[in-house]
Amino acid sequence: MIIIKKIFILVLTVFFLNSSLYAASSNDGPKKLKSYELAKIKIKKAKKLEKKGKVEKAQKLYRTSLKFLLKANQVNPADPDTLNYLGFVSRKLGKFDDAEVYYLLGLDIDPKHIGINEYLGELYVITKRVKKARERLAVLKNCNCEEYVDLKGIIEGTKKSKY
Repeated sequence: MIIIKKIFILVLTVFFLNSSLYAASSNDGPKKLKSYELAKIKIKKAKKLEKKGKVEKAQKLYRTSLKFLLKANQVNPADPDTLNYLGFVSRKLGKFDDAEVYYLLGLDIDPKHIGINEYLGELYVITKRVKKARERLAVLKNCNCEEYVDLKGIIEGTKKSKY
């Protein structure tokens, strides 16, 4: 099922990328590149709202950021950072299958991506696949980073996800 979704998302990405290239003029470049940055701003605000317990407002910002990230992905479909945020936002919106597909696509491009490995590990914990979460933790073992510590705590149940 996941492989089918992966293929479907890749086909859609290629389709939208091709159609946007034909429709784009030379003036569209910088405008489209802003989509990623706008998404990051919305995500940051959404995280703050979530911490304050304003979940509905945060969800609205996550939905908006998803639209911006999909646009950014049309421009640059092989960017693991964009795929990481697509996975993150999808996970926050409860779209766990989509999140996993985005994370796995990102890992196909950059298998050691710290953010993707942490967030995919969190997704595996949420979906009760702790063995797979431990595999992500093993990838992060030598990174000397807070992502390793965070994921380890989440797997062991001593820490709650920041996000």
